[in-house]
Amino acid sequence: MNKKLQAEAIVTVGLDIAKNVFQVHGIDIQGQVIVRRQLRRSQVLSFFRLLNSCLIGIEACAGAHFWARELTRLGHNVRLMPPSYVKPYIKRQKTDAADAEAICEAVTRPTMRFVPAKTEEHQAILMQHRTRDILVRQVTQIVNAIRSHLAEFGIVAPVGVQNVDRLLEAAAELPEQAGVAFDLLSRQFHETRDRVAEITRQIEISQRQDPTARRLTTIPGVGVLTSSAITATTPDVSQFRSARDYAAWIGLTPKQNSSGGRERMGGISKMGDRYIRRLLYLGALARIRTRRRRGEGDDWIWQLLKRKPVKVVAIAIANKMARTIWALLKSGQSYRPA
Repeated sequence: MNKKLQAEAIVTVGLDIAKNVFQVHGIDIQGQVIVRRQLRRSQVLSFFRLLNSCLIGIEACAGAHFWARELTRLGHNVRLMPPSYVKPYIKRQKTDAADAEAICEAVTRPTMRFVPAKTEEHQAILMQHRTRDILVRQVTQIVNAIRSHLAEFGIVAPVGVQNVDRLLEAAAELPEQAGVAFDLLSRQFHETRDRVAEITRQIEISQRQDPTARRLTTIPGVGVLTSSAITATTPDVSQFRSARDYAAWIGLTPKQNSSGGRERMGGISKMGDRYIRRLLYLGALARIRTRRRRGEGDDWIWQLLKRKPVKVVAIAIANKMARTIWALLKSGQSYRPA
């Protein structure tokens, strides 16, 4: 079969992507293998430009959203899948060819779950969030280093970034050799904190320009960071049958280990995006602090606090927040308190 007939016969392709070497596995409508070959990065678009519109499966990994956008522009139907859902279809040894074959088979399964391809704008916003997250961790590392070093000289202060300035002032009593090293840590702390403030301002600007993100901030416990991250990460909510499915997608529902008709519920599944889950959890803790300042009442949060540990209550509130977010995204309305 010549190349033209091969291109016309291919209806489904499994594409295993990498940095430089890509593996292609293409089949016809009967499931017969038509093409199995490697491509260099520069050859990928040229190869798929010769094919008729076909179904292309790709694992949702680094670079997958870029290739999904590029191949979609060529007229192909591209579907991204979580790698953990593709792994059961790998036969025997794991190789690039076996991965591509497994992807090709998995993409045709009627019960397979797919990952929507993100736009460049959403990926840019998420890059801002990831950058801020890295910088915040660096601030924490520097603060911990400052605390541990000064504790060796008998200088301590209460926990919290807000108390670091007290440590910096007390460091004037350090020996000269230690003072040089401490000045480096002090400058690094201030510079990194300024970078966190700058990237936070950029996220706030993007959030104010997005009407959906602005609507989400009407929900108690959902702030600028949470609304911006959710808007950039959450796919079309019509793909979720219910609010509970959306909460399960984030990983805020119990993990099941049931057998023989007996249901066993454990902790939360922790599936999905841990960054969004952490933001919702922190927002829930903020609501608990606010509720405690008001004193006793008959609302559901106070009733839970009387019976359950704080962290369990926070997960319950985060779950309810996720369900409310799903409702607002689906209806296009703003939050209206009961």
